[in-house]
This record gives sequence, structure tokens and C-alpha cells, in this order.
Amino acid sequence: MMRAGFASLLGALALAVVLPATAAEAPPDLDRMKADVRDEASLQSGARTFVNYCLSCHSASMMRYNRLQDIGLTEEQIKDNLLFTSDKVADLMDVAMSRNDAKKWFGAAPPDLTVIARTRGTDWLYTYLRSFYRDPATLTGWNNLLFERVAMPHVLWTLQGQPVLEVREFKTEHDAEAARIQTSSFSVLSAQGEGSARRYLLKTTRVQTPGQLSPAQYDAVVHDLVNFLAWMGEPAQETRKAIGIVVLLFLGVLLVLTWLLYQSYWKDVH
Repeated sequence: MMRAGFASLLGALALAVVLPATAAEAPPDLDRMKADVRDEASLQSGARTFVNYCLSCHSASMMRYNRLQDIGLTEEQIKDNLLFTSDKVADLMDVAMSRNDAKKWFGAAPPDLTVIARTRGTDWLYTYLRSFYRDPATLTGWNNLLFERVAMPHVLWTLQGQPVLEVREFKTEHDAEAARIQTSSFSVLSAQGEGSARRYLLKTTRVQTPGQLSPAQYDAVVHDLVNFLAWMGEPAQETRKAIGIVVLLFLGVLLVLTWLLYQSYWKDVH
């Protein structure tokens, strides 16, 4: 009886684990973005975009303005071009808007972005910032293909323009998948209905009203912004890697010397 009860319990636990996994939809294929935190020109461009478009709502409370000197900016350049929400270069990159006001206006307080690239990943952020579209049904008038019903408005819309959602319907998964592969922009594939009534929906976005930048220029701006977020998540990452290489080289030399010393001690032992 005990064995039978134990087996039933294991079966129930296995079923509980398997069912959510099979019921969940496969994650969408994100657009790829290669971060390069050694590219100072890209980091400076991303810092400028971050301060001008993100820092009005999002804070970076674990980063100080004077740390931007690590990406090639002088203290004078920081004061003249990036110091809008503070008075001193040594201040934290905080936001003036309170969390209560943010909840009232957006429904939720915008998250701190200091380590957002480490939690979300650069591919996710790059895809997210290029997947907004107009949606009159939402409070802000914007929605996001990657983050459905997101509370954040599209703050870069003057640069990109006004994208709209496009939904294409297919009878077979093969046709839908073929169309998804041919789509140059980010897309989401989902299924609806059962049996003969089953249909496959492919959702993409298209810029209906152009903005100040061309699509290629906007992608470059987003790339630089995400690159800056990747650097901000760990400004000392290149130093850490360099120290790691030196430590490994030191340990390698120490290993050789230790082995030679070992051979010297034991050479006369028979």
C-alpha cells in the first residue's frame, strides 16, 4: 500500500511538472544583437539616448554620472550634455518622478535600469525596443509584440515613427512558419482553434508613419542604447576579464614551477 501510494504521488508530481511545460507556448525567436562594451563611440551615443529618452521615467540608481568618464567622456562634456536631472557629476543617475506618481500615470512604477541588461539580456531589450506598435485599446496608446499589454509607452516613437500591427492568417503551420522565416522584422506565431478550424496567426509590425530616422538608423540607435545598458550593468567587466587572464597566466606559471620543484625534491628518491 505504501509503495502504491508513493508511486501515485510521484506520478502526480510528474504530471504537474509536465502539463505546464507542454501547455506553455515556445518562446519567440529574439532578434540578435552583439554587445561591444569596448566601442566608446557606441557607448557615448547610447548614454545620450538613455539620458534624453529614458532617464525622465527610469532611474539608474546604482550608477553615478562621473562613471561615464570611463567611456571617454570628460567631466565638462557630462555637465554640458548629460546632466539634466542632477546638479553634480558625482550624483547618482536618479529620476525626479516619484514612484507614487509613476503608478498613478502608468499603472506601475518603471523599473530601475542599472542592471536591466543582466536580467533581461541584450537580445530581449533589442527586440523589445523595436516591437512597439499603435494600439488605441491601451491606456498609453501603445502595445508591444514581445511584451503584450506593456504599461510603458513608446518613448522613441519620434525617432522610429508609428508602427502598426499586422496579422496574417494561415491554414497550416508549415505555411505560417515559412512566412515567419521570410519576415525581416520580429514576429510572433500563435495557433487558434481545433481540428479543421485551426488557424495559425503570424503577428508582425510595420512602420506606417515614418519618424525622424530611417529603419536602419533607428536600429543603430537602439543598438547603441542597449550596448550602453550592457556596459552600465557591469562597467568593470573588461577590467574583470583582463584580471582573470592575468590570474590564469600566473597560475599556469606557478603550476610549472611547482612541478619542477616537485621533480627536484623527489629525483633522488628510489
